[in-house]
Amino acid sequence: MAGTPENHWDVLMFCQTFTEEYYTKMKYCHWICAGTSTGSVNFLDLDTLRKTNSWKAHAAGINDMDARNNYLVTCGSSPRPYGPPGLDFFANVFDLRAMKQLPPIHFSGAAAFIQMYSKMSTTGVIASHTGRIQVIDLMNPNTINLHQANITHMLNLVLAPSGEAWAFTDQDCTIHLFGSRHKMQFTEYSNPVEFADERVALPIVDVNLDAPLSEVGMPYYREQLLSAWPSNGLYEVGNLLPEIDGDIESRLVELHTRHFTLDKAPNPRKVRRNQVDEKRKIESNGAALVAPRFLSEKARETDSHISNERRISDAVEALNNAALAGSTKAEVPIMYRNVEIKYSKFGVDDFDFEYYNKTHYSGLETHIVNSYTNPLLQLFKFTPLIRNLALQHAATSCLSDTCLLCEMGFLFDMLDKAGGQSCQATNFLKTFSSIPDAARCQLLEEHSPPSTLAQMIQSTTRFFLERISGDFRRFSSDMTQLNQTLAIDALSSIRCVHCHNETIRPGATYLTDLVYQPLTIGDRIRNGLPTFSQVLKASIERETQTRGWCDRCRRYQQLATRKTVNGVPSVLIINTALKSAEASQLWARPKWLPQQIGVIVEGVYELVGLVADINSGEHQKSHLVSLVNVAISEKEPTEKDQWHLFNDFLVRKVSEDEALRFASSWKVPAVLAYQIQSASHTVDDSWKDSLDTMLLYHNWSMNNRIPQNSRALRPDTEAPRPGSYVAIDSEFVALQQEEIEIKADGDREIIRPTRLGLARVSVLRGTGHDEGEPFINDYITITDDVVDYLTKYSGLQPGDLDPRFSTHALVPLKVAYKKLWLLLNLGCVFIGHGLPKDFRTINIHVPKSQVVDTVDLFYIRARQRKLSLRFLAWLLLHEDIQQETHDSIEDARTALRLWRKYEEFADAGVVEAKLEEIYREGKKWGYKPPGEMSGQATAVLGRRVGRSMESGGRDSPDLGVGMGSRVATPVGRMAGAVSEFFESPLR
Repeated sequence: MAGTPENHWDVLMFCQTFTEEYYTKMKYCHWICAGTSTGSVNFLDLDTLRKTNSWKAHAAGINDMDARNNYLVTCGSSPRPYGPPGLDFFANVFDLRAMKQLPPIHFSGAAAFIQMYSKMSTTGVIASHTGRIQVIDLMNPNTINLHQANITHMLNLVLAPSGEAWAFTDQDCTIHLFGSRHKMQFTEYSNPVEFADERVALPIVDVNLDAPLSEVGMPYYREQLLSAWPSNGLYEVGNLLPEIDGDIESRLVELHTRHFTLDKAPNPRKVRRNQVDEKRKIESNGAALVAPRFLSEKARETDSHISNERRISDAVEALNNAALAGSTKAEVPIMYRNVEIKYSKFGVDDFDFEYYNKTHYSGLETHIVNSYTNPLLQLFKFTPLIRNLALQHAATSCLSDTCLLCEMGFLFDMLDKAGGQSCQATNFLKTFSSIPDAARCQLLEEHSPPSTLAQMIQSTTRFFLERISGDFRRFSSDMTQLNQTLAIDALSSIRCVHCHNETIRPGATYLTDLVYQPLTIGDRIRNGLPTFSQVLKASIERETQTRGWCDRCRRYQQLATRKTVNGVPSVLIINTALKSAEASQLWARPKWLPQQIGVIVEGVYELVGLVADINSGEHQKSHLVSLVNVAISEKEPTEKDQWHLFNDFLVRKVSEDEALRFASSWKVPAVLAYQIQSASHTVDDSWKDSLDTMLLYHNWSMNNRIPQNSRALRPDTEAPRPGSYVAIDSEFVALQQEEIEIKADGDREIIRPTRLGLARVSVLRGTGHDEGEPFINDYITITDDVVDYLTKYSGLQPGDLDPRFSTHALVPLKVAYKKLWLLLNLGCVFIGHGLPKDFRTINIHVPKSQVVDTVDLFYIRARQRKLSLRFLAWLLLHEDIQQETHDSIEDARTALRLWRKYEEFADAGVVEAKLEEIYREGKKWGYKPPGEMSGQATAVLGRRVGRSMESGGRDSPDLGVGMGSRVATPVGRMAGAVSEFFESPLR
């Protein structure tokens, strides 16, 4: 509803009624409460819009009013003897149920604004222009609860619908938020306002029998028809009811009963019981990239060389057959389509990611929630200045659990070290999902947001940049580096259209949304279509008009806002904000997006890459990819640009023409990244020389517990350096059980594997006098629900990871992760048994040069069987480990001793002979140590096996403190089954 100067008002634009009085305020509660300019309140019937009653609330006028829960409260003015009317020092109350006035509420100032509380029927807030605020209770008027806002002149007051906060504006057009920091919840990024389309009058055509049909004309469609539903708007429904067989209809016989009549016929038995025909035919969008066979299947082939050649040739041929030129939605190239991970009984490790990526640039996996952000992370990673900013921050002492800048640095470092191997952004996405603002902004997939993927990734880009700024600001007071990299230095000029009063304010932004001005046919003829640079300049320096408060006019006026840019950052992040068919036509023009743009004073900017929305087909979900010029992020300049497509874990080199060609039907850009040309190839790795390593030399605990069986490193004598050996082992818990689909033939297919979480990690000294002594023994607190502690295989009990009950020293995941990340970048060599799976779950990539895996040391490839840690310890070290549960300190120490034993064999030159002997003994004992044995049996076996294992090698050295078989570890363990969740036969 709205009042108008012409003394009429509209209701939902369906009916229109002229009134006798000028209405200034309107509220609804049982009736339409309409405040007049004379201080009265008229109560109007909602159906007939007739005045049913009237109440003289104030003598001169009504300034504000609110109606809720059968009560109407007003603030108004009364005439003064000398001068204009002034605001009353009270608020009037009217009972809408009894239709009578209640005693007024006295206020210590001039009551200007009133708001009723949504959750309490008789509570409200009164405020004055001077900032005095009073909480009132209509049933207890004598109760006084005063507050004073630090404000010069209040213009408006609004109470949040939740009742947790107040918002008021001042004369400087500033919004002040008043409330508790722990209870306030509000949306930082509002949804764009959708306006109704303007009605276009249809041309009048005189059609008669003599007029040719060509005069009517045919419509010209410049955009996709409404009947062409997008793929995300289609849903599977049940099959149509099957038609009744003709034989049944011909043999129907009516059967009359007491209550009803029915038809019956004998069953022709043409189909089986409950069998129906498949009515729905799923259309095929051309050839699809068939998933490769599992690695375990290929390992069993006799001729691995032929298999490898065939696998590579199949992948190259499948990708090269993708038609790139002139692709339509029905001919989307295979490399752009959805890629999916298949799981075998060995989990995701058995999937052949190399089939999809033959480059040395790593892709990101998709089986993680909110992995739709993968293309944006790849774009940021290949923007050198953003990469440097993230890694330099990760090298500091920041330990914030919600710092996205740190997690971004860890992820970028992992992608650099992977060198083409597939990675996953598990820790980054976990941190992103844990931020409450991300859920409130509807950026998480689990909340099923109604927006499209393009809109989601654009909102996520804005969210990431704001969080990066906040993380950087929280740790560093000097914002110079961040502002020079990402912030557009601008001033906003606000000018009153009536009195031309102008106010200047800072208006720095990190993101630019493109604005496409509508063009008439005349504009196109005179000026032609705008270029990308013109659209970008108009978007950065755009001028808008809004209604706001003017200090000089002392009233609301039309305000013109214009942004003036003083400086452009080194990196320009741009949202394409495509919302109209005309804008999509601009992008569909060949070479409309330039690879370089010039900015006055700053210089030339070159396109780093973009994120594009791909609509693969009618029966496939829309997804995002990134197209990046990786040559800009190389340390050494290259002769030509190197554009690559990053479709999650599918990575392929493409041409520049293919990367910058768009089609409104299936390939639409969403986010762009430009970087100043002078910053190309500025890959700064100086952060490795300035790592803050104090975390390694102090015990850190969030529950004030001292780590057991662990002593921190001494910085003067035990500082890690390149080549330092450390032994490692970790334990995990199940956070989500695997999802299995059972097919009609009984086959089981894993839809999503078990999701594991790091629960304990132990790192031991690998050399020196204290060799074998732990310096990290961290238990990680887990905020997610734990579905299985896997006690038999992890040694963890319920409560061990809860800060309220745990007797262990608990640390957040980031603290435990950062310790390992520091050791990795200090050049340490990790010794362990079956480390790749541990590193994958921890979400860290360790180069092969920094890994000594005892699984590979005691392995003969031709035997196609890897030996477990327990069996090797029993056979070579004469120890029974893992008898009841696993212990990470014991497992790491055992792997360290096995490595030392291997070094003995290598020094004696008997490695091959000893490996053959180990496999012979393993076959004899079923590759498992014997079960419950008496001491005599153990001793006999130890002498027999020990003589054969130790011949030709030197005695095992004393590994120092805590290296006994049962010293500083839990009791010895008997043989147990291998974990079906995360353990492999190697453990």
